[in-house]
Amino acid sequence: MFALRYRGACACALALSLLCSVSAVRAEVQVSDPWVRATVAAQKASGAFMQLQSATATRLVAVSSPVAGSCEIHEMSMQDNVMKMREISKLDLQPGKAVALRPGGYHIMLMGLNAALKEGDTVPLTLRFENADGKTETQEVRATVRAMPPAQHQH
Repeated sequence: MFALRYRGACACALALSLLCSVSAVRAEVQVSDPWVRATVAAQKASGAFMQLQSATATRLVAVSSPVAGSCEIHEMSMQDNVMKMREISKLDLQPGKAVALRPGGYHIMLMGLNAALKEGDTVPLTLRFENADGKTETQEVRATVRAMPPAQHQH
């Protein structure tokens, strides 16, 4: 009887480890340090930031969140000594190369906020990725709301 239970436990452990390894292979994009900028009461927009790294060529094509009416992928760049922000339709991720979404660069705009985002809250984000074959995959992310650190001025 003991041998049957032992074999059953081993079979369960093997099945669980295989399931976990399949899930790890399937998740091609690693998301690290996701956070959203805190807002004040009347503020209707904020930014979401994180680091993305993909094992294969893929692209971030859409973002959604229940806390915002709409979400857009944005890029900030200098043009003629003026900082400009614009929406982009996709953000390409090269295999093995990390892409930082940060203030002053690529980021996600959360617009039409339902309520103020307070430091310490958590914001759910759904990221949609598309691979080179056109197949899409979504990934759920929980971003912590943080206060923006004060600007460091250099004199």
